[in-house]
Amino acid sequence: MKAPTMLSPEEAKKANFEALKQRIHGKLVDKLDLSRVGELEGDVLRREIRLVVEHLCDTEGTLLNRTERERLIDEVLDETFGLGPLEILLKDTTISDILINGPKHIYAERRGRMEKTDVNFRDNNHLMQIIDRIISKVGRRVDETCPMVDARMSDGSRFNAIIPPLALDGAAVSIRRFGANPLKLEDLLNYRAFTPEMVMLLEGAIKAKLNIIISGGTGSGKTTLLNTLSSFISNSDRIVTIEDAAELQLQQEHVVRLETRPANIEGKGAITATDLVRNALRMRPERIIIGECRGPETLDMLQAMNTGHDGSLTTIHANTPRDALARLETMIMMSGFELPLKAMRTQISSAVHLIVQASRLQGGPRKITYITEILGMEQETIVMQDIFRYEQDGIDENGRAYGRFVSTGIRPTFMDRLEASGVRLPSSAFRERVMLED
Repeated sequence: MKAPTMLSPEEAKKANFEALKQRIHGKLVDKLDLSRVGELEGDVLRREIRLVVEHLCDTEGTLLNRTERERLIDEVLDETFGLGPLEILLKDTTISDILINGPKHIYAERRGRMEKTDVNFRDNNHLMQIIDRIISKVGRRVDETCPMVDARMSDGSRFNAIIPPLALDGAAVSIRRFGANPLKLEDLLNYRAFTPEMVMLLEGAIKAKLNIIISGGTGSGKTTLLNTLSSFISNSDRIVTIEDAAELQLQQEHVVRLETRPANIEGKGAITATDLVRNALRMRPERIIIGECRGPETLDMLQAMNTGHDGSLTTIHANTPRDALARLETMIMMSGFELPLKAMRTQISSAVHLIVQASRLQGGPRKITYITEILGMEQETIVMQDIFRYEQDGIDENGRAYGRFVSTGIRPTFMDRLEASGVRLPSSAFRERVMLED
């Protein structure tokens, strides 16, 4: 017979605190008058419930100091109204990613470094309750018949969950934080994600309605960059955005936001990005922005760029600008049309003007590593040229990559188009030199 495991004083104290929290939460649920709860506003309701929780704490007779009592009350309220143990992480603005590997292993990324937190859920059922609470707000579902879900949270963060039986050690959750106040241009300049010369070129390209693809790996800052660049779009332009889970936070007034829909429990009713792109063409958009091209919608997007919807933007997963073109070709093939390779590349080269490569370097810094112009076709090869790039020189004593932003000395061929749109850039911006060093 296995001997019972002895808990350390710290572990016993933590277990008693959790047991007390569960008891008070259970009593609170029993005492709640649901008919009255529905009549009260959010802040008023939280104040009323707080008084009830304080009374329940008094009746327990457990000795708690002031800090422990306040923590207990806050956690019971978070369990009742919020997202339970996740609330403390979601309130921390320094956290960019929250990763949950089952109920007892929760990790957070702060300033580019991953660390294990002391937050945990009681069990997998507790974690599933929080998952259901998040996805039910946006009309999504997750169960054994549909064990994977993508959704957006109320603060704009991206939420992904995969549950048993696909996840073997309990539900796995990934939360990518964007926050209610997304990073602005000045923030990215302060973080040295790019240089003022690069910003000038990208601002001019947006105003001159060039078609731009932002490529990069997972977590490289593609969506943040897309949000930032979209601030240069005229407020009078009609913009249609298409996303799987709405994450873009555009500042313009004339925006129509579209979101794909998964199939229902019978496997019907799915609305794909391809469907939305085709419908968007009938909505008289000046610009179409696709949150991410990852499938057959790529062909429709390129055709839209080629047929009068200039100034469109999208993101794709790729590690270099050349890889981005290869990814575009692969995704065009997914549409089911057997296009000759030359025809496919001609379509890409005539539709896309600029590729902006975002990268997450070792140690966490995120940089624009290439701004690359597509010049056209030479036989069966798409010709490209780098205008600006970032060259990594090494790793410092803290494990962070460092390097320098370089201007290649090449003047973009679309400068006439920028000037025709009223954008004039100084010729010195493209002089061959090191623009900025980390």
